[in-house]
Amino acid sequence: MTHLDAEDLEGTTLCVYAYVVKEGKPVGPREVMRGANLSSPSTAYRQLQKLESLGLIEKNVYGAYVVREKASISGHLWIGRNLVPRLMCYSLFFMGVVGIELAIIGVQFFIQGQVPKLELIYLAATNGVAMALFLGEGVLLRRRNKREKQKDSGKLARTMDSEVPNALGLEPEDSNSDTI
Repeated sequence: MTHLDAEDLEGTTLCVYAYVVKEGKPVGPREVMRGANLSSPSTAYRQLQKLESLGLIEKNVYGAYVVREKASISGHLWIGRNLVPRLMCYSLFFMGVVGIELAIIGVQFFIQGQVPKLELIYLAATNGVAMALFLGEGVLLRRRNKREKQKDSGKLARTMDSEVPNALGLEPEDSNSDTI
């Protein structure tokens, strides 16, 4: 499994890669555009080319893209075909611990009629705070990746708009021009 830093695979590229892996079958630019909520097939094609140059996907004989290998992405885990921020897994661990502690406190108080020890209550509160922090950071990481994806696709669309007239040999329009 290839290990990539956050700079190598982030924003739109990360979203496209996660979509291709999740599909588990050959996909084309239009499918990626729909599945990853991109603005155009050319945006999807550019992201697929970037992933191909990183060696993560390859084009098959039919022109569709397939996963070559799953990359280990820093800060994320693969759970099946889903890419999950590692912090979310930590929060699930603490959620289980807090659930067990609350069950112990409930049994002591309601069934045995004892007042739970203060240490156990502090422990449950501390683990509850840890769970909330990891969950909050995981959600923020996921939102940041979505924002970067939206920002990347907007930047790419603006770049494509400026490159198309230049590639065709057309002059950019001047707003101060008097020609009709």
